Amino acid sequence: MSGVWIFDRNGVTRLVANPTRESFEQKEPPYPGTATAPGARPRVLVYLPANQVIRSYTELEQRLAELGWTRFYNPNQPNLLQFHKSANSAHLISLPKNFDSFKSFHMYDIVVKNRSFFEVRDPAS
Repeated sequence: MSGVWIFDRNGVTRLVANPTRESFEQKEPPYPGTATAPGARPRVLVYLPANQVIRSYTELEQRLAELGWTRFYNPNQPNLLQFHKSANSAHLISLPKNFDSFKSFHMYDIVVKNRSFFEVRDPAS
């Protein structure tokens, strides 16, 4: 394993494979549901018509419902929240049950399926 081992205040170590300055400065993501990889820039999902940053699944579910998405309850996947566009559509959005595990690739999945309504941005934008 190559990289740099970082020790935090509690003595816990983590390996940073490709260290950057940001990976040393930012240990924990400042916003829930953002990228956690060392050196990765955090992202937020924005609902464009209202210019609203989505900060919870409650907000996201409300906006998706406005666009015709409904919750899909799948007993085989209890650790996922799933939404489908309609019974006749193959479009499915699968998200982790915990919003803290909501990552940028989940955000991009929502954007691809709702192009003119959502956007992924840097939190400072």
